[in-house]
Amino acid sequence: QVQLVESGGGRVQAGGSLRLSCAASGGTISPYHMAWFRQAPGKEREFVASISYLGDSEYYADSVKGRFTISRDNTKMVYLQMNGLKPEDTAVYYCNRAGPEGSQFSWGQGTQVTVSS
Repeated sequence: QVQLVESGGGRVQAGGSLRLSCAASGGTISPYHMAWFRQAPGKEREFVASISYLGDSEYYADSVKGRFTISRDNTKMVYLQMNGLKPEDTAVYYCNRAGPEGSQFSWGQGTQVTVSS
């Protein structure tokens, strides 16, 4: 069973940048489209960005389009480069398999991103 560990979060001021990493172990993520999700306090987990299994197609939520970039090395790592961060980007960020609810791997612990104004 694939296990996912997210890292790279932190506290930054508005306008700053962070690069999140997601490391997979216990199996390969090569055959899967992968995605980043986030959950802010008191809110449902929401989709942020996804990347195809070949890494040649990306999709972004409107709220992050033009500011965030998803990438992968197609072995075990998925990344999220976040630029122009806003206070509303504050959340715990998770990576997982892209797809309908129920198709995901077990969720990792996530990585906290806090953006101050």
